[in-house]
Amino acid sequence: MSIQSINPVNGKTIQSYKEDSDSLVSRKIKQTQAAWLKWRETDIGYRAALMNKLADGLHDERENLARLMALEMGKPLKDGISEIEKCVAACKYYAAEAATLLEDQLIDTEASKSYVTFQPLGVILAIMPWNFPFCQVFRFLAPALMAGNCGLLKHASNVPGCGLAIERLIKDAGFPEHVFQTLMIGSKAVNAVIANPMISAVTLTGSTGAGIQVATQAGSLLKKTVLELGGSDAYLVLADADLEEAAEICVSSRLINNGQSCIAAKRFILVKEIEKDFTALFIDNMKRRMLGDPFEEGTDLGPMARADLRDELHQQVMENLNKGAKCLLGGTIPSFTGKHAFYAPTVLAGIKKGMPAYSEEMFGPVAALLSARDIDQAIMLANDTSFGLGAAVFTRDGSVGEEIARARLQAGSCFVNSLVRSDPRLPFGGIKQSGYGRELSSFGIQEFVNIKTVYIK
Repeated sequence: MSIQSINPVNGKTIQSYKEDSDSLVSRKIKQTQAAWLKWRETDIGYRAALMNKLADGLHDERENLARLMALEMGKPLKDGISEIEKCVAACKYYAAEAATLLEDQLIDTEASKSYVTFQPLGVILAIMPWNFPFCQVFRFLAPALMAGNCGLLKHASNVPGCGLAIERLIKDAGFPEHVFQTLMIGSKAVNAVIANPMISAVTLTGSTGAGIQVATQAGSLLKKTVLELGGSDAYLVLADADLEEAAEICVSSRLINNGQSCIAAKRFILVKEIEKDFTALFIDNMKRRMLGDPFEEGTDLGPMARADLRDELHQQVMENLNKGAKCLLGGTIPSFTGKHAFYAPTVLAGIKKGMPAYSEEMFGPVAALLSARDIDQAIMLANDTSFGLGAAVFTRDGSVGEEIARARLQAGSCFVNSLVRSDPRLPFGGIKQSGYGRELSSFGIQEFVNIKTVYIK
């Protein structure tokens, strides 16, 4: 069996990789477990020094790594470079802050001494997606290694080169052998890895369906999971919003990674007073984004990661139109792409309950516009979803925006006058079918530790 890396621009095979045999997977797990028994005892200052070297290596290779992403999943070069810089930031943050974040916490009780200490769990299996093939991994990798855990990566099957590059970067930074390894396996082999008694916990970023499968199996074995799943983020544009700024930000969010991001804005809920004006500005912004070869300067949008994903998205668009939605822009497979994975930036209006764009995640460059009579209905529409990853509200009244974001929107991250994004200093994750647990910040590093009470009479 082989795992193939296919260029989504032209459909040609970049490279084929031999899939790991069951015996090789078992050996890698044993190697990583043995490495953990030593790594957990290392000084956190030593780990930080290596993490900073890893950050330097990422920075030095950012252009080559961006080219690898462009080849394997179609990300424009400028976006790939930005992604690597986010990995650098995560490494540097945890190198600087992990000792403080994991410091023992003294608790005043009747004991002579009592405190909470944070101890690593062991070998963590990371099941990671193709859309941010470096950043998603490093959101897990940096805090997990700094906490004294070791990692095994099952990367998406269409970005095997990225998975191997991460393993090489860690070795080049001087980390001990087998502290982190990539498993070259398909999805069918994952269950056996989760079931291995040397796997202590699992983290997954992916679809809600994949999360349910992994959580079901891991839960049956009482293994900890962190799940960052799908999203159908709602952006509310209120009557007093700066419409030009809001349109620019909303389009940028919708088209992150060619629309293939769980935290990309999906649904735009417009109060009646500004619906017409905002829609015109939004469409104008969408038209200005250049679709093309990710290697060419000036390209804003590359292809979707795979042709089958493009075809599924187009089918969703057609279903919306068949149910009464209006296509204001795009809705087509560009003629110049032949059998390859491009899709035109698309704007759908008149979205109502019962249409796919109302309740499903549209994972590609398709924006859904919904109309609301007032703020209360806009908030109701935003929350009327099975997802709960991110949300945003646009208004000139900061106090109103904060109150809506803090108390009324049901999502893990709520932003005011800004697109939803991750930051290593802030926790990130969702509620409802967008998953559970948190990545990044103090909350992320404490997901995969034993929060241990020590009591001395």
